[in-house]
Amino acid sequence: MLPEALKRAAQAHACQRGISLGELLRESLEYRLRQQPVARSHDPLFGDQTVHADDGPQDAAEGHDALLYDDSAA
Repeated sequence: MLPEALKRAAQAHACQRGISLGELLRESLEYRLRQQPVARSHDPLFGDQTVHADDGPQDAAEGHDALLYDDSAA
């Protein structure tokens, strides 16, 4: 699942450290996940209370063209 060049570089790095490729990948993932926890409340898309003040129209799937392209509501 890794591009060949990335896999070779990771294997070489793991070998230099005396650990397995799997251990290097686990360490890397744990580090990355600790650095930037994903919180939906911090996502600007969901943080916009003007747009997301409620659950939205119940027929959004059926009437999405009117909701997206009908400028009579403006």
